[in-house]
Amino acid sequence: MALLDVRNLCIEFLTAQGIVTAVRDVSFHISAGEVLGLVGESGSGKSVSALALLRLLPPQARIRGSIQFRGEELLALSEPAMRNIRGAGISMIFQEPMTALNPVMRVGDQIAEAVLAHAGAKAPNRREADTAQLKLRPFKKEEASDPAKARLSTFKAESARTGEGSTLLDPEEPQIPPLRFAPVGMTEPADTRQLNTLLDPAEKQIPRGLKSARDDKNREKITKADAWRLAVEALRTVSVADADRRARDYPHQLSGGQRQRVMIAMAVVNRPSLLIADEPTTALDVTIQAQVLDLLAELREKFSLAMLFISHDLAVVSLVSRRIGVMYAGNLVEMGSASDVFHHPAHPYTRGLLNSVPTLRTDRGRPLQTIEGTVPSIAALPPGCAFEPRCASRIATCAAALPPLIEVAPGHLARCPVVATEVR
Repeated sequence: MALLDVRNLCIEFLTAQGIVTAVRDVSFHISAGEVLGLVGESGSGKSVSALALLRLLPPQARIRGSIQFRGEELLALSEPAMRNIRGAGISMIFQEPMTALNPVMRVGDQIAEAVLAHAGAKAPNRREADTAQLKLRPFKKEEASDPAKARLSTFKAESARTGEGSTLLDPEEPQIPPLRFAPVGMTEPADTRQLNTLLDPAEKQIPRGLKSARDDKNREKITKADAWRLAVEALRTVSVADADRRARDYPHQLSGGQRQRVMIAMAVVNRPSLLIADEPTTALDVTIQAQVLDLLAELREKFSLAMLFISHDLAVVSLVSRRIGVMYAGNLVEMGSASDVFHHPAHPYTRGLLNSVPTLRTDRGRPLQTIEGTVPSIAALPPGCAFEPRCASRIATCAAALPPLIEVAPGHLARCPVVATEVR
C-alpha cells in the first residue's frame, strides 16, 4: 500500500468572478522512502496541490477527490486530528523562508514550538499543577507552620524531579522559580480526603489536566527545556554551524541558506514519514543550492523519508527524483520515471519544455526554442486539453474534453489523445 495516495484531486476557489478551477483531476501516489518530483511553470498548480494535502488552503477553497495517508482519508478527518498529522506525519518546507518564519521569534523557539505541538506537553492550569504537587509530595508537618519553607521545599522537589526550574524555552535564560504551594494548615487524614476530591478518583494521583497527556500513547511528555535541546540538535542535524548560538538568532540575522536550513530543521524535527519540499532551492545561489540538495538527500537516507519535491527547475528535479510528474494549467499531463520523462517525453508540452532548455550542445548561433502562445488563465480554461491552443500536434478531439492519462509504456503515463492513438 502506498504511503500517500491522491486520486482525482480537484481544487476550486470561489472568487468575485465565480468559481475558478485551480487543479483538475490530479492523481499520483508516493511509496515509503520514494521521491516524487512535481515540475511545472509558475501557476501550474504545484504548490496549491501540496497545500491541499495538508488542508492548509483558505476557506474559499473547495477540495474534491481523495487524499489517503497510510490508508486514512485526510479529507474526512476533523481539524484536531488533522493537526496531529501536520508536522508529525506529513511535514512541509514552505517557499520563501523569510516570509514563512516568524520575524519576532528566535529560530530555536520556532523549532521548539513544533516539538511541543506534537509532544503532549500542554501545561495544566495553575490550580491543577499545584493540586498535583500537593498529592505527589510527601506531607511534612513542620511545613504547616512555615509557608515560606513549604514553598522552598516544594520548589526544590520539583526542580530535582524535572531537572529544570524555568518555564522559558531557553534553559540558559535567567530563571525565575515558579511558585508552588504546600498543604499549609491541613491535617491528616481528614484534609487528605478533601484533597482527593480535587483529583480524578479514577486516576488517583493524576490530575485531570494531565490525564489526556498520559492516555495518548502516541505522544511522549516533554518539557520545554527538552524541546529547546531538540531544536538545537535539529539545527546541528542540518549542519548549521554553532547551533547553540544560532538558535537564539532571529530570522533577519541569518543568511538565505541558513534560513532554509532552519526551515528544513523545523520540518524534520518530529521525524515525519513524508516531507513536502516546495521549491526549497528558490533564490539560492548554485553553491548553496547544491548544499541544500545534498542535505535533503542525506536526511532522506538517515530518516527513511518519502518526499514530494516541487520545483520549476528541471535540472534540480532530475537530480533528486526517482519519478517525475509534469503539471500544466492545473493538470498532471505526464508521469513516469525520471529516465522516461527526460529521455522519452510523450506529452507535447513536456517535449517543448525540454527543448527550450539550453545545453552545452545548443547552437549559440540560433535562437532558443520556445513554446508558442501563452498559458491560459485558470478563470477561462478550455473544456478539453489546456495545452491544445499551443500544441502543434493537436487534433479535433483535443478541444472536446479533458483526455485521460494513457499508459504509453510500463509506468509511463501521458494525458494526450494523439499519444493514445499512437499506442493503439
